[in-house]
Amino acid sequence: MDLGKEFVRAVKQLEKEKKLNVSIITYALESALVSAYKKHSGGQRNVRVEVDIENGTISVYELKQIVERVSNPNAEISLEEARERGFDARIGDVVEVEVDPEEFGRIAAQTARQVVMQRIREAEREQLYKDLYHQVGQMVSGVVFRVEEGDVLVGVDGLEAMLRADEQIPGEEYAPGRRMKFLLLNVKKTNKGPLLELSRTHPDLLRRLLEMHVPEIKEGVVEIKRVAREAGDRSKVAVVSYDPNVDPVGTCIGPKGARIKAISEELSGERVDLVQWDSDPLKFVRNALNPAEIVDIKLMPEEKAVRVFVPANQLSLAIGKKGQNVRLAARLTGYKIDIKPHGGVQRGPTLRDILIDALQKDEELWGDLRSGRD
Repeated sequence: MDLGKEFVRAVKQLEKEKKLNVSIITYALESALVSAYKKHSGGQRNVRVEVDIENGTISVYELKQIVERVSNPNAEISLEEARERGFDARIGDVVEVEVDPEEFGRIAAQTARQVVMQRIREAEREQLYKDLYHQVGQMVSGVVFRVEEGDVLVGVDGLEAMLRADEQIPGEEYAPGRRMKFLLLNVKKTNKGPLLELSRTHPDLLRRLLEMHVPEIKEGVVEIKRVAREAGDRSKVAVVSYDPNVDPVGTCIGPKGARIKAISEELSGERVDLVQWDSDPLKFVRNALNPAEIVDIKLMPEEKAVRVFVPANQLSLAIGKKGQNVRLAARLTGYKIDIKPHGGVQRGPTLRDILIDALQKDEELWGDLRSGRD
């Protein structure tokens, strides 16, 4: 049976454009034609189908046992007929008899088209999955279109993506039609194609936003060393500069705090503290606890911990609200941090404390002061 030159040309073009493996198409086509032939012949015949994609031909063979007297023509053939067909065989042998059943050519051609189209869809889904899998860990932009049982469904480049409840920023609103930035957390295979899993809480989302807003990071002048994040509330980011003329903290904050403000707004007002990274753990811990004043600090390397002494009136500033400042500093530096008061009874806030508190509330002015601008 002939599949036709058009079919052969189409398969070869698909092999080139869709990168479809012809051997996989051939195997799938032969399996589908075996099933189609058995259904067409109305019996459980033992059959083999051979497809020659190069020439566009299909050959159908029924496997039959040679017997003296035929009682089941679908499975048996007489010795005389076998010899007439050119088989050098004897009773009990199994031979493959080529058949060319009427009307099966039309069924075969239709089956072939269906199999090829199915393989094209599967190949496209597989290629899309591979392309997306390489983007895991990168930032994507998407539009919220529905909320279902706490999960948020998002459209990303025409594909369906899911933001699970545990990957959402606490208290953040996901109104339909809202465009947002997400981290591509994972890609799963489904019958309908790839399903994207997103995150708004992962530390790498903050990292990608900094890379987008701070050209010096992409250029390799400034590097993000570590990120500690409590999504939607506060984060600390350790940065270092490989150019002595570039202040990494001031560069990330941007002119009048513009860069860090844009990032904060993208993360629903999350406060982002930039910290100067240092290979010396004691200096790094000091920087991470900024703006608290540190009187003394002791390293306990066997415990990978530090004991920090601050003025009694700065204890709450160093620890932070509900312990957040010291908790984030510990995660950022990788050291357990034990903060102790130094100098007796805790006093009320000094003028310096009041000024620092006021300046921190003015993000733009605080950013200018941190980066040394007038």
